[in-house]
Amino acid sequence: MSGQPLSFRSFQVMTFACLSAVLTSSWPALKGDASQVAIARPAENPPASSSLVRRLAQAESLEQLQARIDQLSQQGQYSEAIPLAEQVLERRKQQLGTQHSSVATSLNKLALLYEKQGRYGDAEPLFEQALAIYKKRFGQEHAAVATSLNNLAELYGKRGRYTEAESLFKQALEIYRQQLGQDHINVAYSLNNLAELYGQQGRYREAEPLHTQALEIKRKQLGQEHRSIATSLNNLAELYGKQGRYEEAEPLFKQALTMRKELLGQEHPSVATSLNNLAELYGKQQKYEEAESLFKQALEMRQELLGQEHPSVAISLSNLAALYGSQGNYKEAKSLYQEAIAIAKIKLGPTHPTTQVIQRRFKILSQ
Repeated sequence: MSGQPLSFRSFQVMTFACLSAVLTSSWPALKGDASQVAIARPAENPPASSSLVRRLAQAESLEQLQARIDQLSQQGQYSEAIPLAEQVLERRKQQLGTQHSSVATSLNKLALLYEKQGRYGDAEPLFEQALAIYKKRFGQEHAAVATSLNNLAELYGKRGRYTEAESLFKQALEIYRQQLGQDHINVAYSLNNLAELYGQQGRYREAEPLHTQALEIKRKQLGQEHRSIATSLNNLAELYGKQGRYEEAEPLFKQALTMRKELLGQEHPSVATSLNNLAELYGKQQKYEEAESLFKQALEMRQELLGQEHPSVAISLSNLAALYGSQGNYKEAKSLYQEAIAIAKIKLGPTHPTTQVIQRRFKILSQ
């Protein structure tokens, strides 16, 4: 295929209260699955201005605001969510002081939103501030500190600062092991993240045993039928695919797809992710008809579930374009790339890594 497809793996994104799987792209590590960014709506429903959003936010409780932020983020409407998250942070600082743990939580959540838009320079100091507050409030060896270390490490990984990221991931893993025990689910999530970092660097032999350990802990703690098990199967399958171990990767991708359909329903963003990843594998094997069918299914599902201009839709369009380009169908490929670029520029911005990857692919195809 012309250009590596934008596939999805899963970092475990850590929040103060819990740890949850969020799928990410293996190109420039875009968080996907039900990944979220804002979109220009039809004229009859124009997006609210930043000042209007802030005025409306003043009338809501912090709990109501946070619920709206979470909903907007799940819908991919990052641009709408960010001013609300900024408002929550400001109000918590005013009410609780700058060093309260709830302020650290708000810093962390706002940083995650910036990160999803590719605003890594804006996200980094917020993650660092959150980490400093947690250390001051809870000490160096608290689980909340490990959570904050994890999030900062993931950001470092996206910026190519692998040595720093590895150090922080290892610190987080050690804290979880000491504070929660060897078989705690947070340990599994932390193992997953370190494995993903190794995979980004082509350190496959180091990544594989960590993925296997994470899967074993998850099965022990969560049982055989859990969505996080499907995430680990997906990640291990992707690792095999990167090594050309297609016969080992395919049944794991299929198992993850089946589990997601059974656990989440036939129409779910995670199901679309599994379809995308299996399609990518078929594309690598030059099984173009099977790949095209699955890429189309993933695209249609994302358009229906997430909206026509969601960033995950842009990724699906780009993957289908790459498939067509590899078969010499340049006219169709260019059209899909142009559509993908338009969405990515609106939703992610022109400087976002994923936008740049899609533009680079289009440029290569057009030469």
